Amino acid sequence: MRSLSIDVLKIILAFFVVFLHMNLLRDEYPSLSYVLVNGLFRIGVPVFLIITGYYFYFVDTFDKLKKWSVRTFLLYAIWSAIYIPLWKEGTFFANIIFGYHHLWYLIGTLLAGILLFTIRKKSTSVLVAVILLLFSIGYCIQLLGNLHYFKGKLDVVFNLFPLYRNFLFVCFPFLGIGFLIKKLNIDVKQKPSLLLVLGSIALVIFESFLNYKVIHLSQKESIDMLISLLIACPLIFLYCKNLPFKTDSKILASLSTAIYLVHPLIMNWIFNLYLPSFEFVIFITVLLIVSLILVLVNRKVKYLL
Repeated sequence: MRSLSIDVLKIILAFFVVFLHMNLLRDEYPSLSYVLVNGLFRIGVPVFLIITGYYFYFVDTFDKLKKWSVRTFLLYAIWSAIYIPLWKEGTFFANIIFGYHHLWYLIGTLLAGILLFTIRKKSTSVLVAVILLLFSIGYCIQLLGNLHYFKGKLDVVFNLFPLYRNFLFVCFPFLGIGFLIKKLNIDVKQKPSLLLVLGSIALVIFESFLNYKVIHLSQKESIDMLISLLIACPLIFLYCKNLPFKTDSKILASLSTAIYLVHPLIMNWIFNLYLPSFEFVIFITVLLIVSLILVLVNRKVKYLL
């Protein structure tokens, strides 16, 4: 039996990613948009990684790693090919190595998984130290870039997404957290209250607010890494994991994957039609329909989701 609450959470997280890519409410309510796009919605990817890391614990042999890696790579290769017509941003080499747009998550997860498998038998203290060190390095690179601490070409380098938003500084830390939750049976021992979870989410929003109003980071700057995510994301996962709802269907999990993978394609199509003010409703409707179709097609064509 699957955890229904985790599958529902995945749907919510997928829409968080969609909304942040849309820069939701940026023109209408800039301040609210900032704490959503560079705050609340940033919960999406790290929680996805924690979920993946939790189940990656069972990848405990080389054969299992090979099977997991092949499946992840095929998913990345297939969707990279689908998005080739949109490869206008960056170079061909960069899109292949680091992943086009949102596909960085797939190649990042693959490489982070291989690294985690390599050091999985290290002590918990070593794994925690590596997780915190790598996250801290990535966070500092991002902050120095967003503050434009350096000048000239060095500033340009520090503002390149792949420099910090990659398998090492984003994917591995959260994948590792999920792995440790399972390894240490934290999901059995710890059952955070809803109040604690909501408080941690408020902390994410508060940190985003500080970035905007106190540090004065530009609204045009993308903030992928927040310190508070290290607290909020594991708590959200633990809370949902401990809810008693179960299901034997994978449709919601597959739907969340479809939404994540296909939404930039639908977004590029719908928003370039310059429809009237209800284009948001049209976009969400088309996205859900196409995602459901992908779920059905995936039953016949494996590795699509």
